[in-house]
Amino acid sequence: MAPSKTPKTAASAPKKEKIFHPSSRKADQLARKALRKGKLGNLASRRSQKQNSLVDFYGFFFQALPEEGVLTLSELHSAIRDVWLSRFDEELEQEQAARRKGRPKSAKEVRLQEIKLREAEEYRTGMEVIDLTHRATVELFRRWDQKEAAYIQLLRFVRITSTDPDIVVVSRPGKHISISGGSGTEDHEMGDIEG
Repeated sequence: MAPSKTPKTAASAPKKEKIFHPSSRKADQLARKALRKGKLGNLASRRSQKQNSLVDFYGFFFQALPEEGVLTLSELHSAIRDVWLSRFDEELEQEQAARRKGRPKSAKEVRLQEIKLREAEEYRTGMEVIDLTHRATVELFRRWDQKEAAYIQLLRFVRITSTDPDIVVVSRPGKHISISGGSGTEDHEMGDIEG
């Protein structure tokens, strides 16, 4: 005789989550997997933050490009000194004005001062920047979409210092064929080229 009711299928019953003993190998395996996922997520977020800060840094130099031609070495130094290093001055003044007498510095004020001091020290000891005095580099830099940080590796970089503004050291020669092929002319005014 045929059964009057159809049997229930496994799909209609809700699937229960397995519960493992806290000291079991499976529980340890799941804990390691969750820890690894968390570490990879942190690494990815740090990598994207670093890339965004690099894009901001190189974006500043992209905005500093003249409409035509290249910058002189003194113009490059003044752009770094007068614009890049002083970009947080107004925010710092606002934070200091908002703080009452005798109160400790805010976290934002401390962070901005640390950034400013670190960048000033980097500029004093030698800051690596895109060579905006090199015609082929500037022409290649103008084609950048201001999003992809990997494109920047194609460009030529120089190291400049505030202690000796007349010396320029080529730190990275550039990987693009128009730069490495020697087709660009060097337009340094008074700089000694080493490297």
